[in-house]
Amino acid sequence: MAQGGPWAAAPGARVCGAHAGRPLELFCEDCGRCVCALCPALGAHRGHRACLLPQAVRRTQELMALCLKDLEERKEQEAGNRRSVEQAVNDVKAHANMIKRQLSEKVTELQLLLREEESLAKNFIDEKTQQALGQHAQQLESCQEQLAALETFSCRIRQIQQDSDPIQLLEKYIEIEKEMKESRHLREQWHPIPLSFEHILNHYKHFFRVLQSILQKPLEARLKEDVFSSLNTTAKKEPGTVLKTMTPVDRLLFLKHARSPTWEYDSVHPRLKLSDDRLEVSCSWRRIFYPCGPQRFDKLWQVLSKDAFLSGSHYWEVDLLHAGAGWWIGAAYPSIGRKGDSETCRLGWNRASWCLKKFELEYWAFHKGERIPILVEDDPDRIGIFLDYEAGILSFYNVSDGMAHLHTFHCKFTEPVYPALRLWEGSIRICKLP
Repeated sequence: MAQGGPWAAAPGARVCGAHAGRPLELFCEDCGRCVCALCPALGAHRGHRACLLPQAVRRTQELMALCLKDLEERKEQEAGNRRSVEQAVNDVKAHANMIKRQLSEKVTELQLLLREEESLAKNFIDEKTQQALGQHAQQLESCQEQLAALETFSCRIRQIQQDSDPIQLLEKYIEIEKEMKESRHLREQWHPIPLSFEHILNHYKHFFRVLQSILQKPLEARLKEDVFSSLNTTAKKEPGTVLKTMTPVDRLLFLKHARSPTWEYDSVHPRLKLSDDRLEVSCSWRRIFYPCGPQRFDKLWQVLSKDAFLSGSHYWEVDLLHAGAGWWIGAAYPSIGRKGDSETCRLGWNRASWCLKKFELEYWAFHKGERIPILVEDDPDRIGIFLDYEAGILSFYNVSDGMAHLHTFHCKFTEPVYPALRLWEGSIRICKLP
């Protein structure tokens, strides 16, 4: 560097501690530190990649500009999420009030005998409405927190951009870049599902004819008996919740965590056959004489993966083109039962397993024996499964339908997670991902 140049040492300037106070003129790309001209040649940074400070600053400024653009897009998306949830809150309140008014008009025809029934029905609506509003309030708070965090990153980056000291600029940006990477997650768009009480109103239209017999049962039990007769298919989801959908490009993000787990020979049921590469499981109507062992399923036609996931994010896909009319795919802890066909062994029927099930034309999500119906417009030929161990997320996507979201389980994983399946007929194959 020429004496008096833009990066020459000046009184009070940062200098190298290893080489007799030489000015810091270079940036070590391998170590992320500013060094003097002798460090890459003679010092601890020998052989490392280094560039001039102005070049490193220009490159960092470009990265910060891209980060700001990305943060603005995320802020805009979170603002849209907030608007959607706020609108959903207004719709829930308006719809609940409208239904209560219509309900009161109908109940007045039933005279004194129905006064208590009217109170029960209104309390039921208020309870469900408060549950829905409580969930929306949590989503609003989440949106606000995300917006605040994104705005904080933006302000800090703008402050770093104004720093005239190139060394501080680089050091501060490296620090905030690590923070942003740690807080980054897959983008999701939230679509609040409408809360509907139409089934209550329809219920009371037919209530008078069977009044004496119905009043012997609790209100919620009666609603369960006829709730689906008056709902369309889009209203069968749990009301007052938020449906999260991923954008079509997200499969590329999932593929960054692509895995191709193989099936475990020691756990496979004797009526299941493994291919030579252990990626395909097929039903065999002749019993295969595998060696007996404590890990083998002896009653249920199930198998676990040889690969376990203890941390991080993982994504795999299964080919269901030849799976037949019934199958269960998901994940399980190694503590799942292996002997017998009790609930402790059944995939999805205990705390140690999660699965998506298809039987004939119906789809369900199962965990701890609780089943949630899933609306699937087109039968998937391939399903993608995404696991984020630390976040406690196990999600299923219809790869055949543009990564349409099917279901997400939320839990705190406490054991290694193994891909798992159960088969009724046909075959299922793990896809080889790039």
